[in-house]
Amino acid sequence: MKTGLRGAFFPLLLATVTVSGCTTTSGGKGMAGGVLPSGSRGAVVYITALQGGLVSRNAATQLSKADMQRALEAEYRALEAAPGGQPVVWQGKGVSGSVVAAAPYQVGSQNCRQYSHTLTVEGRDTTTRGAACRNADGAWTPLS
Repeated sequence: MKTGLRGAFFPLLLATVTVSGCTTTSGGKGMAGGVLPSGSRGAVVYITALQGGLVSRNAATQLSKADMQRALEAEYRALEAAPGGQPVVWQGKGVSGSVVAAAPYQVGSQNCRQYSHTLTVEGRDTTTRGAACRNADGAWTPLS
């Protein structure tokens, strides 16, 4: 039942933010408003901006297209809305993952977050770490 609640919560949160145009704040430091455009096409554009995310840098496994999509959606949700240190989990076919973003911080005028993505395949965990910053258009771009 928990998974169903999480699955229902994010679209509701996304719709609320899209309609209200609110910004997210954490620890007194504001996150730029980068509101995700409505419709799945906008979501795909924002997930595509992650350039494969951390999951694509993890050499531990080759993910199916569906599992890669689940992994990238988890990365986006962690960066966009998860409180610092709160895992965003996903489950695929024979693989699962957990994405944890740290508290947001400022680099110039951009809001950024460090984050990690742990993949679990056949009981073995591998973790990849990195950071991403939000662009003026609201998309998250990984730092090299």
